[in-house]
Order: sequence, then structure tokens, then C-alpha cells
Amino acid sequence: MKHKKTSFLSGRIKSVTYALKGFYLLISTEHSIITQLLISGFMCGVGFYFEISLVEWMFQILAIGLVLTAESLNTAIEAVCDYIQPNFDKKIGFIKDIAAGAVTFAALTAIVIGAIIYLPKIL
Repeated sequence: MKHKKTSFLSGRIKSVTYALKGFYLLISTEHSIITQLLISGFMCGVGFYFEISLVEWMFQILAIGLVLTAESLNTAIEAVCDYIQPNFDKKIGFIKDIAAGAVTFAALTAIVIGAIIYLPKIL
């Protein structure tokens, strides 16, 4: 099967369109992403309240992005696993647990960053 040749620009536009579609699907259908966005919004409010520095904002935003990225990839891995094997399977469960573990690493990193930023302001 031959694929229609696309120009560089139209290929990039299609890529951005697919990315925006994926972004919309994540924020409109995935409860874990919605929850993480609510937590992120709360933490941004806390950042404004404590008037954190520019560097602290950069670390906070990086931590938020890390958690949202890990959660998004976990969602994609789980969807692929469920598509490949809709029934319970120990190997698929193992894969899904590892993907969830990656989110845990990201979340723990974000918690440590938050503690470094906010504990001195609270104590």
C-alpha cells in the first residue's frame, strides 16, 4: 500500500493536530489526569499565596509536567494492554503495575520538590 506523500509543513500540522486531540482526550476523559490537573491548580494557587520565587516556580512547573507526563504515558500503556488483552492476565497486570510505579516515582519527586519549596515557608 502506498502512502500519499505529504509536505514537511502539512506533516507537522497533522502532528500538532493529533497531539492536541490527545491532549483534549486526556483532560476530558481520564479521571487520573483530571485529578492531577486539579492538584496542579491547587499547588499553583499555593505558589501565588506564598509568592514563591521564579526558580521555585520553574521547579514546581517542571514537577507538575513530570507527573502529568508520567500519568499520560501510564494511561496510554494501560489502554494498549487492555486492547491487546481485555481479560485478566498476570503478565499484563505486571506491565500495568510497572507503568503505575513510574507515576509513583514522578509523584514522589513532585512531593519532595514541593516539600523543599514550601516547608521553609510554613515552618
